[in-house]
Amino acid sequence: MLLLLIASTGYAQKKKSKTTDKTPVETAVPAAEVKPQIPPPVKVTSVEGITEYRLHNGLRVLLFPDNSKQTFTLNVTYLVGSKHENYGETGMAHLLEHLVFKGTPKYPFNIMKELEDRGGNFNGTTSLDRTNYFEILTATDENLKWAIEMEADRMVNSFIAKKDLDSEMTVVRNEYESGENSPIGVLFKKLSGAAYQWHSYGKSTIGERSDIENVSIERLQAFYKKYYQPDNAVVVLAGKFDEGKTLNYITEFFGAIPKPTRELQSFYTREPTQDGERVVTVKRVGDVQYAAVAYHIPSGSHEDYPSIAVLSNILTTQPSGRLYKALVDSKKASSVFSLTRATKEPGIMMAFAEVLKEKSLDDARTTMVKTFNEVVKNPPTKEEVDRAKGEILKQFELNFNNADRIGIFLSEYIAMGDWRLFFLYRDRIEKVTPDDVLRVAKEYLKDDNRTVGLFIPTEKPDRSEIPGEPDVAALVKDYKGKQAIASGEEFDPSPANIESRTQRSTLPNGMKVAYLAKKTRGESVQLRMTLRFGDEKNLTNKGTIGQYTASMLDKGTSKMTRQQIKDEFDRLKARVSIFGGATSASVSIETTGPNLAETLKLVGHILKEASFPAEEFEKLKSERIAGIESQRTEPQAVASIRLQKYTSPYPKGDPRYAEDFDESLASIKALKLDDLKKFHKDFYGANNGTLAISGDFNSSEINSIITEQFGNWKSPANFKRLEARIKKVQPIDEKLETPDKANAFFLAQYTWEYSDSEPDYAALELGQYMLGGGTASRLFSRIRGKEGISYGVGSFFNAGNLDKVGTFTAYAIYAPENVGKLEEVFKEEILKAVNEGFTAEEVEAAKSGWLQSRSVNRAQDASVASSLNNYLFTSRTMKWDEELEKKVQALTVTEINAAMKKHLNYDNLNMVKAGDFAKAKAKAEE
Repeated sequence: MLLLLIASTGYAQKKKSKTTDKTPVETAVPAAEVKPQIPPPVKVTSVEGITEYRLHNGLRVLLFPDNSKQTFTLNVTYLVGSKHENYGETGMAHLLEHLVFKGTPKYPFNIMKELEDRGGNFNGTTSLDRTNYFEILTATDENLKWAIEMEADRMVNSFIAKKDLDSEMTVVRNEYESGENSPIGVLFKKLSGAAYQWHSYGKSTIGERSDIENVSIERLQAFYKKYYQPDNAVVVLAGKFDEGKTLNYITEFFGAIPKPTRELQSFYTREPTQDGERVVTVKRVGDVQYAAVAYHIPSGSHEDYPSIAVLSNILTTQPSGRLYKALVDSKKASSVFSLTRATKEPGIMMAFAEVLKEKSLDDARTTMVKTFNEVVKNPPTKEEVDRAKGEILKQFELNFNNADRIGIFLSEYIAMGDWRLFFLYRDRIEKVTPDDVLRVAKEYLKDDNRTVGLFIPTEKPDRSEIPGEPDVAALVKDYKGKQAIASGEEFDPSPANIESRTQRSTLPNGMKVAYLAKKTRGESVQLRMTLRFGDEKNLTNKGTIGQYTASMLDKGTSKMTRQQIKDEFDRLKARVSIFGGATSASVSIETTGPNLAETLKLVGHILKEASFPAEEFEKLKSERIAGIESQRTEPQAVASIRLQKYTSPYPKGDPRYAEDFDESLASIKALKLDDLKKFHKDFYGANNGTLAISGDFNSSEINSIITEQFGNWKSPANFKRLEARIKKVQPIDEKLETPDKANAFFLAQYTWEYSDSEPDYAALELGQYMLGGGTASRLFSRIRGKEGISYGVGSFFNAGNLDKVGTFTAYAIYAPENVGKLEEVFKEEILKAVNEGFTAEEVEAAKSGWLQSRSVNRAQDASVASSLNNYLFTSRTMKWDEELEKKVQALTVTEINAAMKKHLNYDNLNMVKAGDFAKAKAKAEE
């Protein structure tokens, strides 16, 4: 590392070279003299458990302690996004996000690998107003110090080298092309561009291809040097940490960076008031139509924004939304959804409708516009406003209960002007009235403020003057917020501790339950439940019927409509998902301890007394048909369906039979509502079920509720677990054409008799982890990192726990013209792993990363509840995890290499590729 810290010294700067690879843009050199003591951070304010500090160099630091989890989230937000790009620089902020992972002199290797080795969850994201980098790591002093030092180092010492730009260019281009595959993604970009004629918000963050491909390293380096500085960044640390040590680390590493002498200019471009409806039309290959509208609105910090957010919810939420009723209930569209951009400067509110080919797109567009216009004539009711507010506030509270989410989510409010806008937004939502919603509808839902396409002149334009953003500093100057939420207990997520704290029992009907009660932040709790039913004989020809039965459960009951169910879950602040198929139905619940009992009662009512409304059944079928049609030309779907059809061992009629697109459509169209009702009556019950809870709840009280709701509920049908099996096939290598798709998809897989009880399972698990299990893996490092020909590449390995079915799968997304190169390097890496094996250094790094990633997962209640629920069925405990991790820790290089050589055979792979290879070939021959 050229950037050296001597005691508490600052950085001495030296000029960069424009052409030399692996030279940081702005580095420091050691100095012999003793530097002045770095001033300590100054406390600025504290709101609801979040405390802000400011360093002498302008860096802002937010600390949000939550000792109930054994992880921390470190998030660095830079106030630079695609908005800051000049002419010819579109996509630069996003491209820079990629390059910042390439290392510094102190961290010369790919930072992704360093994070992977520590078992971290991490990412970097770019949006209109900001770029952020975050990592979630196990809460140790060593990890915390390393993460803070690494983030401080790459703030000013990243290589931003021509060599890395060249290798990453294909990856970013691949990501761009992936977005070009999506009709809705393309329409979104065109709609934004038409709505904004001057402001940079009209440019896509991914950028334009010509800018991405031709950007110079000098411009990237200048952009980095200008914006990646402490006075333009906010560091957020959430989770478990020692505040004193943290401030010392931040002072030592971030505080040593000098305050830059350059001054950032304020932006003065404002989008002119729109003076007529605009229409944009996109024509590309696809299978589903879309209609969309966009209206200019104020910034996210403006007092009108919360009322606009409520208005958007009233229009598009399911199933009560006005747009949903006008389009989906009437079968003019398959689905509707919206996006209301909360940006630093004036943004836009957008709504989209998905329309089947055989339906009228003009009719859908006309109905959409009419529905927006009628809001003024038919004002929102108090019931609508209260429902929308309840849903928004529920999401707020559940998110605020999770330190990991907030540690990352605060980036959006920081980008708007100040993190305290997060709380101010909640307070403003609480105060929104029907009159407020009507007022903003009158102000902004005007014909001349709408974009759907062509410019249409009018004799008397009715224009909306969009106000600028307010003085955020004045808004939050004296803001105190509400009382901070109580923290949970410090909980050790080791398998042994989880096991010692877990209570298990069996209900009167045979249902198995597991409870892990502990104190959590905001009294949050997670539940997972699985009902199992049927056998191979009585489930014959019931695959689609079982799937749609599960999907219809929460669409209405004997006492409640779909909307009433949704409203009640919102009141209970509960996220509930009910899904399943022919052999089982599952329930996922996230809520708070005080609301768990009522939520369980409602779930019990839904599961047992579903009414299967005919109108909801037709809407569901229409939605699923549209979804299947939209996938017909998507490379990933085409390749996946082909491979499933070829390798599936299950005959037609078996509930696990692999259907192609046409068969799926035929099955849906043949469904009868009475079939679903009969399936529910014949199969549903809890006697073969399992249920697990992890979080803050009263286990005695909840056990009584669960016994009452499910303890005597039995399935009438015979139950016998369907045993998995494999089909021996001759390996195939196929190339499937998906015309006019910029991206291609590669899929390789083979199956053999294998279970996780085999003696070499631990060795094979870690070997596969090194081969393709993450960003530090061989496949990722070679295909994305070195060759730069895939945005997403990897492999995974599944071993049966009850049956001997092992599966190895590898995948990659790439440009069709790179298909030959991709296959070549993929084969090289597979053969290298088998023939040469892994090194001792790789193995030690992988052990650490693999073990830490499992620890991070166990720190999440959702993950714990899922594991406990599955283990109830497979008759396992957390002791199994403990023993597996001990086996992994004891593995030798020889054992791992032997397992890979024994089980991984390139010649056994079935390979399917889907993409527009014909166009790529034609271009190559030009």
